[in-house]
Amino acid sequence: MDNFDEVYMEELASIEPCTEEETKLLIAQIREGNQAARERLIEGNLKKALFFVQDYINQGVPLQDLIQEASMELMLLADEGFEGSFEKLLESRIRVRMEEVLREQKAESDIEEEMLARVNVLQEVSKAMAEELGREATLAELAERMRMSEDEIREIMKVTMDALSMSEINRSLQS
Repeated sequence: MDNFDEVYMEELASIEPCTEEETKLLIAQIREGNQAARERLIEGNLKKALFFVQDYINQGVPLQDLIQEASMELMLLADEGFEGSFEKLLESRIRVRMEEVLREQKAESDIEEEMLARVNVLQEVSKAMAEELGREATLAELAERMRMSEDEIREIMKVTMDALSMSEINRSLQS
């Protein structure tokens, strides 16, 4: 756990959770336009929101992102007129959002892996063509060999250069 998580947990520990009766009263006050009631409803349900996030920790999404998404669902719910159990609706909405976040993270990881594979293939093809031709292959030659457009090859090269730049930045920061 890093400093942000520790500070957040310490602050959360000092907040009194809303009881079911208080929640009902606050919802009625919110419907009348009471902004302070909205703030209390949100603050008093942060622990519940965090509780619902627990099942999604260590599944590839940073804890801060999970907390932020759950907090956003809590705030959105506090702004809506709804019927039924606030806690059950909050749990349902947070769980749906956590599943969406995990799917989004998986899709991003898949794209990164695919791009990394393309970078590796391009490097291998480029090296092989340089040996065959006795010179660096042109963009058009690489595109033809890889059966891709020149724009796709440029994009892969750009990703490679960006990654190299980030690697250099990280090395200089560690020095």
